[in-house]
Amino acid sequence: MSEPSAGRRCGFVAVVGAPNAGKSTLVNRLVGAKVSIVTHKVQTTRTRIRGIAVEGESQMVFVDTPGIFNAKRRLERAMVQAAWAGVEDADVVLVVHDASKKRVSDEARMVITGIPEASREVVLVLNKIDLVKRERLLELTAELSQAREFAEVFMISASSGDGVADLSEFLASRMPPGPWHFPEDQISDITLRLMASEITREKLFLNLHQELPYSLTVESESWQEFDDGSVRIEQSVFVAREQHKAMCLGKGGKTIRAVRQAAQSDLEQVLGQPVHLFIFVKVRENWINDPERYRMLGLEFDA
Repeated sequence: MSEPSAGRRCGFVAVVGAPNAGKSTLVNRLVGAKVSIVTHKVQTTRTRIRGIAVEGESQMVFVDTPGIFNAKRRLERAMVQAAWAGVEDADVVLVVHDASKKRVSDEARMVITGIPEASREVVLVLNKIDLVKRERLLELTAELSQAREFAEVFMISASSGDGVADLSEFLASRMPPGPWHFPEDQISDITLRLMASEITREKLFLNLHQELPYSLTVESESWQEFDDGSVRIEQSVFVAREQHKAMCLGKGGKTIRAVRQAAQSDLEQVLGQPVHLFIFVKVRENWINDPERYRMLGLEFDA
């Protein structure tokens, strides 16, 4: 924990919403660096990932939560429980809503009405405003405000950054007085191994177009630093079936090579050093019911 300083503020901001509302893109934008994976697919964030940003004298710890939806499978239930747990500890809750949707989904309403009434402020963030006419934004604000009272409403585009600076300034002013929890230059509290695994999982999501990504997990099993400043990272991709392994590898290994190249490039940017990435695809039939896998992701197995 950093040394206390007069005038400093520090607090937690939970970022919640229905799947694919743009939560991870917003957190990355607020932090100014990639701390959470972003894909065009829903339900890609599995665990609570904390990104850290400084605005003036305020340090804000953003908790990027899994999307909240009507969960049926064990992993889905654990993801949703993690999302709600992120809300409980927050000083401010950001409800991110995809304004480009033609109608407000049941999942979006479940998020808005499910946040418990407490001393924390709840802020509505209408995202993807570059895809919507202003008249629709005003209608949407009125409609969602009927479900609950919001402390403030912000209209932004997380992808372009439009409106995000105003949101950041507002959040900084709402942080409670107190010492910073993290060093000034730290942008996340997740381990480098987990971040590396998440980056590779993102690339798998982007390269696999079926339901397969929801049936795989990635673990960084070996991390070896060399004297020349480079690092060798060995990762295992666990899938449930042999046919899933074949899909991950692709014809002649084409898919996994593309995944490796993209992940290695991202890792070199994040780590600031040359990376030698090795990925192995393995079949572990019942990984999705293995308590150890959940523990590594910071999820509750019995959710």
